[in-house]
Amino acid sequence: MLQTIVHYLLHFIAIGAIAYWVDKEHWKRNWIILLATMLVDADHIFATLLFDPNRCGIGFHPLHSEAAIIVYILGVAFVRHKIFRLIFIGLLFHMLTDFIDCLWMFSNCEECYLTSEIYKWFNGSG
Repeated sequence: MLQTIVHYLLHFIAIGAIAYWVDKEHWKRNWIILLATMLVDADHIFATLLFDPNRCGIGFHPLHSEAAIIVYILGVAFVRHKIFRLIFIGLLFHMLTDFIDCLWMFSNCEECYLTSEIYKWFNGSG
């Protein structure tokens, strides 16, 4: 229960703080843009099961893949257009939020970790 609350607070409330930090004058617009980056979860529709509480989405879903995360990092680092850079920040923060959720899940489910893409990345088999 606490894990779910923290997860959604990060997804919805923390991005408001990011929006404010990025531009105090336009924080509401920025918050809406950051909320729109939640559409990255549309890649869940390709999964079987659509939702599995014991599955870490990082590395499993296409828009949560290692390659996608690298693109998000490069976007934050190199894109200078304010709106597009904000989108990359939102996507990267989304991945961080999901990663935190995965770590929390792994602390209660060793098998979840051992079958995750993150395990494969860290052990050279991914």
